[in-house]
Amino acid sequence: MANNPSAEKRIRQTEKRRARNRAQKSRMRTAVKRLRQAIDAQDGEAARKLLPETLQLVDATAQKGAVHRNAAARTTSRLTRAVGKL
Repeated sequence: MANNPSAEKRIRQTEKRRARNRAQKSRMRTAVKRLRQAIDAQDGEAARKLLPETLQLVDATAQKGAVHRNAAARTTSRLTRAVGKL
């Protein structure tokens, strides 16, 4: 356990960051899952509608550092390609 005030503060900061990152990642994964379901259902109209919203969330999550920017770019690329094939 933390034995000095600065270590206690770092623990508090880490917990806040972890909660924020988890919320961001969860929101992103939910959006990606919703888009993938539309793609699997061959629902082109819904997929095209969901794509910009999903990509915006993915980019925002990467910008905040919750996911790596290359992982976000890979996700964006794969989703865009999949929607383009519909």
